[in-house]
Amino acid sequence: MLEWLNTHIAYWHWLVLGLLLVTAEIFVSGFILFWFGLAALFMGALLVMVDMPITLQLLLWAGLSIALVFLWLKFIRPNWKDRTTSGMAMEALTGQVGSVIDSNIGKSRGRLRFPAPILGEDEWQFMSTSEVGIGERVKVINISGNTLVVSPH
Repeated sequence: MLEWLNTHIAYWHWLVLGLLLVTAEIFVSGFILFWFGLAALFMGALLVMVDMPITLQLLLWAGLSIALVFLWLKFIRPNWKDRTTSGMAMEALTGQVGSVIDSNIGKSRGRLRFPAPILGEDEWQFMSTSEVGIGERVKVINISGNTLVVSPH
């Protein structure tokens, strides 16, 4: 069997396998097949330059595939987190810093303005456990209904 594979497997077999695996990634979630396909494409390119037995080809392909999957899972994927906050008002507002335009001194609520609109509004009503004056900067720590809960920044 190995002798038959040694004589019949050519570089283009690896290229076809690589393209099939990369294309199959479209239909499978997880972004794992892509790395196996990329390793197969690399093996096809390597075989154009260097002739090697099928066992070495398979070992190199498996090792390269595992290394690419490990690099993907360990280093690349954690940095590819979805940073959009659409549809998540709490995540979009928490941590934002705005300036007070209507103080809450003597009242339970005031108004603040963000430098850029957040969720379509640049002015929001706020409440705070401490009194903050006009022009002070506050940071959103929570949301209560349609009112922001802030603390001095």
